[in-house]
Amino acid sequence: MDLVYAVFNALLSAGPIVLLPIIITIIGLLFRVKLLKAFRAGLTIAIGFAGIKLVINLLSSNLGPAAKAMVENFGIHLDILDVGWGAIAAVTWSSPIIPLLIFGILLTNVVLLVFKLTNTLDVDIWNYHHMAIVGIMAYFVTDNVFIGLGASVIMAVISFKLADWTAPYVEKYFGIPGVSLPTMSALSSVVIAAPLNRLIDKIPGINQIDFSVKDTQKYLGFFGEPIFMGLILGSGIGILAEYPVTKIFELGVNMAAVMILIPKMTALFMEGLMPISEAAKKLTKEKFKGRKFLIGLDAAVVVGNSTVITTALLVIPLTIFMAAILPGNRVLPFADLAVVPFRVAMVVALCRGNLFRSLLISLICMAAILLAGTATSPVLTQLATTTGIDLSASGGISSFAATSLTVSYLVYTAFTSNPMVCVPLLFAVLIGVWVYVEKRMKRVAQEAEAEKSA
Repeated sequence: MDLVYAVFNALLSAGPIVLLPIIITIIGLLFRVKLLKAFRAGLTIAIGFAGIKLVINLLSSNLGPAAKAMVENFGIHLDILDVGWGAIAAVTWSSPIIPLLIFGILLTNVVLLVFKLTNTLDVDIWNYHHMAIVGIMAYFVTDNVFIGLGASVIMAVISFKLADWTAPYVEKYFGIPGVSLPTMSALSSVVIAAPLNRLIDKIPGINQIDFSVKDTQKYLGFFGEPIFMGLILGSGIGILAEYPVTKIFELGVNMAAVMILIPKMTALFMEGLMPISEAAKKLTKEKFKGRKFLIGLDAAVVVGNSTVITTALLVIPLTIFMAAILPGNRVLPFADLAVVPFRVAMVVALCRGNLFRSLLISLICMAAILLAGTATSPVLTQLATTTGIDLSASGGISSFAATSLTVSYLVYTAFTSNPMVCVPLLFAVLIGVWVYVEKRMKRVAQEAEAEKSA
């Protein structure tokens, strides 16, 4: 187990920019792509991903401080501090049971693939911490390794299935075929967004509201173009942060840059992915009776969509305001405000770019994160203290990750609150949802085929 831990530590230290060419080359060879072509594809994907990460860093480094300044300017006083996902990831990887959990997550993916229970081959190992932290917190509460391992395995199963089920949206809305996103920080919002979106479909009047970024372009002319939307929204946040005029304009220009650069980087990413995708389709048609394999990647590849960024820029100040008035909330949004685009990306895809629905549902998702973060803060705070993190200046910690995420919170609660009753209930709900969604997706696929034939 120590060897497994050492190997994964080395891989994680290398980071996705090093790992992607290697992993994609191996996958390409498995799909019978020639070595040089496979390596070129892997290298191109890595370059595209590097560009995406650079632009996201540009987004975070500019938006993060502005969002924190807004918190201070609004004078919100809450006693649980959002310390950011990075601090939570550090707690996760320092746990003594992390090698066991990583092996369990990896084995779960392999078993599900072998038995055709998932199509997602998750190469996004640097985001395994979203699944592992649930097991680590469950183990911390119960002092039971099997409960900790079970919680992480269930998190893995849910992550891979949600990735499967949302892959059509990744392809149709974001234009990235052959890819799924098993990143729980993005997927978790789906369990709230999907039923709410269907509920809105049934509300007369409300279901007719359909306003998109494209509509903004139509009514506002060139001011509605992504470059100007980024400038306007970025500058607006700068004003709320009480920046000087030059800093306001600088933030606006940087947000405009994000709007323009991310699609270009995604196009480069897609260029590298296409040879692998085409080879996979050909091989699966010949050898696996058309079975579809999906490469599981970091949700960073979709957060630069113009509607996602627009929604996030609107959600951030509203989340800060909501935190102050939401009954039961004690979490002060802070460090993770810069990663709100990850939390809203799949909401936007499910709503097919409807800005009204995306904004409404995203705010409900953020409210759930704040309340779950408040509920689980005491345990997370104690766990962080055992790793040597100094919390003397805070009444407690949370983030927009860990067990603040809706799916993570539900699994953690099931495994720590009367698990003899709650875990079987969780299994029953998971199986019920699994059967329902699979039947629905099969029916939708059949209807689509019938339309093509007609």
